[in-house]
Amino acid sequence: MNDETQQIDRKSLRLVTGEHPNWKELAKDCVCFANARGGQIQIGIENDSDLPPLSQRIDKQLPEKIRKRIAELTINVGTYAEIKTATNGGEYIELQIFPSLSTIASTTEGRYYIRISDHCTPLLPEDMTRLLTDKSAFIWETKVARKVRRKEIDPQKMNEFITDIHASNRVSGFIKEKSPDELLEHYLMTDGEFLTNLGILWVGKREDRAQLLYAPVIQFLKYDEHGKRINKTVWDDYSLNPKELIESVWTQIPDWKEGIEVSNGIFRQFIPNYEEEVIRELVVNALVHRPYTTRGDIFINLFPDRMEVHNPGLLPVGVTPQNILHKTTRRNDHLAKIFYDLKLMEREGTGYDSIYEILLTHGKHLPIISEGEDRVSVAIKSQILRNDVISLVNRATEQFSLRQKEIICLGLIAQNITLSAIEFSKTLNLHQPNAIRDWLGRLLDFDIIKAKGKTKGTEYFVNPTFLRNSKFISKTSLKKIEPHRLKELIIEDISMYPNSSLSEIHSRIGSEIAIRKIQALLYRMTSENILFCKGQRRWRRYSINKRV
Repeated sequence: MNDETQQIDRKSLRLVTGEHPNWKELAKDCVCFANARGGQIQIGIENDSDLPPLSQRIDKQLPEKIRKRIAELTINVGTYAEIKTATNGGEYIELQIFPSLSTIASTTEGRYYIRISDHCTPLLPEDMTRLLTDKSAFIWETKVARKVRRKEIDPQKMNEFITDIHASNRVSGFIKEKSPDELLEHYLMTDGEFLTNLGILWVGKREDRAQLLYAPVIQFLKYDEHGKRINKTVWDDYSLNPKELIESVWTQIPDWKEGIEVSNGIFRQFIPNYEEEVIRELVVNALVHRPYTTRGDIFINLFPDRMEVHNPGLLPVGVTPQNILHKTTRRNDHLAKIFYDLKLMEREGTGYDSIYEILLTHGKHLPIISEGEDRVSVAIKSQILRNDVISLVNRATEQFSLRQKEIICLGLIAQNITLSAIEFSKTLNLHQPNAIRDWLGRLLDFDIIKAKGKTKGTEYFVNPTFLRNSKFISKTSLKKIEPHRLKELIIEDISMYPNSSLSEIHSRIGSEIAIRKIQALLYRMTSENILFCKGQRRWRRYSINKRV
């Protein structure tokens, strides 16, 4: 089992021993951790192992040698190395890298890197300003900005916090046995006699929370079909902590209860315009991942056809609207820990997976995530694309106990009728060779999904037998047209419209057919002398070869 994570890496002992130790590689990894949240490199444990070799012994001088070499090869990187003995008796070096809290770390060669998930990634020039902004945000939670003593907490909020901790099955009995003061220390809500920013945010009094830079404010704005604002609700009096804000957003907006009923077999199923889980998850994301050193309110804008959540600040370095489903970079570690322990959010990195699953289960569009100059927005559409997709996914989930990724894949394929490997990878931002197969899981084994073609030309579609049994009414489409039938269509089209370009042929015979499929067939028909062409690239035009 490989336990490499955002804050733990493993390296072979060969990296720092022998005739040619790779000190520059180790220095690069240390810079990565320093620019993130710090971390630990276990030297002497191979990537595919949990323990060092049984007989491995470490030279007592090696930890100090490592520390000195890293100091010589890096800037703004602090480390501490010591020899550890594993449970099997083998020795390894635990190299601790401290986070660079207020500066950006680099190698002495002027190269910048950052640790994202379990990978070391180069920092681009445009990322530097964003990283500096994030660094101040990283220490906001545990900073004592105002001298508010721990005895000045809000008693009611403290009692609710203790009650929630005791009721949570995610909190160990050891933590639950702590006294109120010890609980505050455990969750880093206090530093000595004073409340940290996190402590004020969660258990502080209203007047102290109001003076934080910048306590969250949420605005709900409703617009009609003409773009005119017709309703406004604002949470700006700072009387609520993050948990209470989430609950208030859900309970005080009557629009969340609206939806439609759809047929599901002999029953009727109510599908809300906006699912409670989706709304809560988006508000949680806005509160947990926003930089609290940036001014700006959280906006929830409701339009006749969609909801938009706007959060101040940009995405963390390394996270983009395209890869947000896979990348995990925390901005407020300790706040996220409280949210998780109180069951206000799922484990890190699964929030958008859950949103995808819920929306696709209800036959809806995927969320549209975009990043502006100073904020991130997420748009959720209320429209149900396909009613029959709902019953199809429900039936498959009940019959085969599908997992989250399998539900997402089935919903995507059912909505699109046929999904190519290229479209699949683009939609879910999958780049690894086996990533699609991992996401499909058991769908192919259960014979719910069929595949045809090879490599990038592979196409996925729902098994027609399963469709019939599910009473899924598939729209007539040319997306799955067989090559020999497509060939006849092309011949007929070009016979009527000689000297045609690829785009012209594509638009006439069926825009739902993948253009690359038509292009590949045109090339093959040209090589077989069925067609002849003139021109190059986008100016290439095809006609029937009448000499054959």
